[in-house]
Amino acid sequence: MIVKKILRSIRNLIIFFFLSTIFAVVAYRYIPVYATPLMPIRCIQQLFDGTKPIWKHEWISFEEMSPYMPMAVIASEDNRFPTHNGFDMVEIKKAIKENEKRKKKRGASTISQQTAKNVFLWPQSSWLRKGFEVYFTALIELAWSKERIMEVYLNSIEMGKGLYGVEATAQYKFGTQASKLNKGQCALIAATLPNPIRFDSSRPSPYIKRRQQQILRLMRMLPPFPEKEKGKQ
Repeated sequence: MIVKKILRSIRNLIIFFFLSTIFAVVAYRYIPVYATPLMPIRCIQQLFDGTKPIWKHEWISFEEMSPYMPMAVIASEDNRFPTHNGFDMVEIKKAIKENEKRKKKRGASTISQQTAKNVFLWPQSSWLRKGFEVYFTALIELAWSKERIMEVYLNSIEMGKGLYGVEATAQYKFGTQASKLNKGQCALIAATLPNPIRFDSSRPSPYIKRRQQQILRLMRMLPPFPEKEKGKQ
């Protein structure tokens, strides 16, 4: 009898998990993401560090962003974003091969995977989180358009200490609006994304300036985004 109750409880938890996560993904196809798990986590970390919590975030639509911003992050983070299904198998195979000889392992996360992690999961890396990340990535690729994934990504990603999303970054780093960011500024922001706490897009180091130039060269080679997608509205 006890075993049956336990199994029933487990079954109900599994059903609840799938129904609630599917509902959340479908809902976020239409409504803005005003907060992510990382935002309060960073505030708590800042309190423990003895500093005043900073949380600057303003949701804007994709149309209110500079057209250079998505191109910059595609060039910097995920060259095949418009065409892959959420997982870049080319980069995954490269990373596996390179990591056989590297001490510091490199990842192959796509913009879709980063969006899934930012919106639905916690920042600390683990096999459990990676498993959930795969699940949520598959869901958002099924439910959202590529443009929506990019819109959520550019609104939710950490871009500096207490800064989340391109609008807050444009205002506090460059004194302008996201719609008015120029190509160079967008490339600088994208250049800092591997470590936006360490690197400052408004005061770029020589390393970040070199990355900026690499990103600008790639931007000229990539097709425009967004392109019309087949099968998604």
